[in-house]
Amino acid sequence: MRSLVSMNVDEFQGLAEAAFADMPARIVEAIDNVVVLTDDYPDIEVQRDMQLESPLDLLGLYQGWPLPDRGSSYGGHPPDVIHLYREPILAYCREHSESVAHCIRHVLIHEIGHYFGFSDAEMDAIERS
Repeated sequence: MRSLVSMNVDEFQGLAEAAFADMPARIVEAIDNVVVLTDDYPDIEVQRDMQLESPLDLLGLYQGWPLPDRGSSYGGHPPDVIHLYREPILAYCREHSESVAHCIRHVLIHEIGHYFGFSDAEMDAIERS
């Protein structure tokens, strides 16, 4: 297995694309106007807005208009964005001895949950059950 430290952007992007491709078809088909981006870290504005102590504190982020909030007036909006943050995910995987592919999948599912309108508490409850 390759060292997590040496995982480059293209390898990480490939794992993210594979994780999205492996989502159940009913989930993927229900997603509209969303892009998934891989970034090294959250940008400075996100770090400030979320009051992060470290840029490693955030693994992923959904930015957009959740599906339940979209009404008849929704249209012509730029795509919502799901960010997967490479360096924080790799650091988390090193610290917890978790596979990068598994962590990416987990974070992606979590952020897709926000797209569908689930709160962090609701997703935590779903994961516990």
